[in-house]
Amino acid sequence: MNNPALDREDLSPYEPELGAFESSDNDEASVNKTGTTTIGIATDDGVVIATDMRASLGGRFVSNKDVQKVEQIHPTAALTLVGSVGGAQSFIRTLRAEASLYETRRGEPMDIDALATLAGNFARGGPFRAIHPILGGVDEEGSHVYSIDPAGGVVKDDYTVTGSGMQVAYGTLESEYEEGLSIEEASSLAARAVESAVERDTGSGNGVYLATITGDGVDIRGHKDFDEVR
Repeated sequence: MNNPALDREDLSPYEPELGAFESSDNDEASVNKTGTTTIGIATDDGVVIATDMRASLGGRFVSNKDVQKVEQIHPTAALTLVGSVGGAQSFIRTLRAEASLYETRRGEPMDIDALATLAGNFARGGPFRAIHPILGGVDEEGSHVYSIDPAGGVVKDDYTVTGSGMQVAYGTLESEYEEGLSIEEASSLAARAVESAVERDTGSGNGVYLATITGDGVDIRGHKDFDEVR
């Protein structure tokens, strides 16, 4: 990311956020007010993760219009970045390092369920403020999508949404999702859901990043024009 990340909590209103953010002394309240729109959909072919591209300062000023909010953390898994830029980047680095260390020691990648549990443990006990990421990955057991909350809760589902645009995005997913989607169909649906959130949520905007995850790896691409991926 191009924005500097500040780690001092007393400067939190001025730290770049991956969406709109209102500071609060209550962690749970902060979570509910963290902006952006991130979506994960599991299919038989793999996983699709979609995010918007906007970062803001204090929820009032758009500080970056091309932020990649999904990162590869494992040979066949990716995680979204939600909350403060500093906290999200630190969380990604920590989880990626642990996954790499496991693979080095065991000679095989960590399975996605264990990776999700590890992410939940870090979210609960680490110095990561107001994060609510989505983890998506593929292993020998199939395709997996998890939402991870700041209290360490890990919830698996066929599809999930986090961020301030979630209510609008969920409306699109609930009306159009069906079992048996191909990964291409899931990508199109996820992009439309992000687009619908962007239309109404000020914390989301400026395009969509799509990550497609299969047994062959992770492919992440940004699109400023939703017509390219609808």
